[in-house]
Amino acid sequence: MNEIKKKIEALETSYKFKSIPAVYLEGRKSRVIKWFTGTIVMGIFILFLPWTQNIRARGYVTTLRQENRPQELNSVIGGKIAKWYVKEGDLVQTGDTIAQLTEIKDSYLDPNLISRTQDQISAKTNGINQYRLKVEAIQNQISALEQGLQVKTRQLTIKVVSDSMDAMAAENEYAIAETQLKRAYIMKDSGLMSTLQIEQRIQAKQSSLAKKISAANKFLNAKSEINQILQEYNEKIYKARSEMASANSEIAAGEAEIAKLNNQASNYVMRNNFYYLLAPQSGQIVKAAKAGINEIIKEGEKIAEIVPSSPSHAVEIFVPAIDIPLLSLGQEVKFLFDGYPAILFSGWPGASYGIFSGQIVAIENTADAKGDFRVLVAEDKTSKPWPKSLKMGVGASSIALLKNVSVWYELWRNVNGFPPDYYETSKDDKKSKK
Repeated sequence: MNEIKKKIEALETSYKFKSIPAVYLEGRKSRVIKWFTGTIVMGIFILFLPWTQNIRARGYVTTLRQENRPQELNSVIGGKIAKWYVKEGDLVQTGDTIAQLTEIKDSYLDPNLISRTQDQISAKTNGINQYRLKVEAIQNQISALEQGLQVKTRQLTIKVVSDSMDAMAAENEYAIAETQLKRAYIMKDSGLMSTLQIEQRIQAKQSSLAKKISAANKFLNAKSEINQILQEYNEKIYKARSEMASANSEIAAGEAEIAKLNNQASNYVMRNNFYYLLAPQSGQIVKAAKAGINEIIKEGEKIAEIVPSSPSHAVEIFVPAIDIPLLSLGQEVKFLFDGYPAILFSGWPGASYGIFSGQIVAIENTADAKGDFRVLVAEDKTSKPWPKSLKMGVGASSIALLKNVSVWYELWRNVNGFPPDYYETSKDDKKSKK
């Protein structure tokens, strides 16, 4: 060993190598113990630093309101594209015309379809008016028949009363003649009356009997005539009422037809408005499904998409079922948006740079096909505002902040596979948020 050492010293002297004394640290004191001690102290210090537990998930930029999300622009009717007024990427305002369609169905090809339908409505209206006049005339006819029936009935009633009185008089006269004849027979037996007088009394009785029968027949004929008149007038009245019912039925059918035609006319007017596809809201036209002119589009088919120009941004994140119980409404969430530079310390969010804050506003109760739950996070108005240039569909990495613990506790929790502690918002924090 001494010989090797002497050789090394000889080489060092002859060539003046600097690496040999640096490697072997000859003539220097070792600092390894100091560095080791400092590292242990620093490690123990770090173990007692505060650490914010969190849940990490990926998501995408969306909106809170459905009308602010990208939506399809569909055609209500089928037709042929006649003209495009915009191209992909153009910004449009609410009510701007996107495209014009022309008709392809033979039922609507007539350019005067609406005016012809109005003519049909006018003709039906005139027909109904004529039926109404007919009903009015029949009503007048019925009134006249009822008045005539009353007059006839009154006249015949007077005649029946007169005939009944004549019948009663004839019956009384017959009764008197019969009594006188009986007395005549008694008087003849007593010799007080002759045969001629008896024959005269018999003749008087026969004459009063004939009058009685004639008066009774006349009275019965008068009563029968009343019934006949009632039957005739009732038949005429019933017939008139039947005609009036038929006319009212025609009026009702005509009114139903007019309502149907009015409905058709309104549909034609509305259909004419659908020939021009209008922008439902301000935004940008993207993903045009049809190109060029004369392409056929079906009812309800998408012709393009429109992305609202100024939506209220939010982020939808997908959290595994095991972490859902740790989340609650109003909980703070930090974001890193794709394309925006950031420096992240997950356990020390306050020391991070380029991250943005949000609050949980909705947690869905159903899981998707992967078993994850969808959580909506809105912008925190009290914190740093989100970028104005943020686009729909931009990816976002989220960190849901939980309980503040020590670093040693977090390490111990991860080693043992324990879940994070449940997050509970204090009453003071809830009051301040309200």
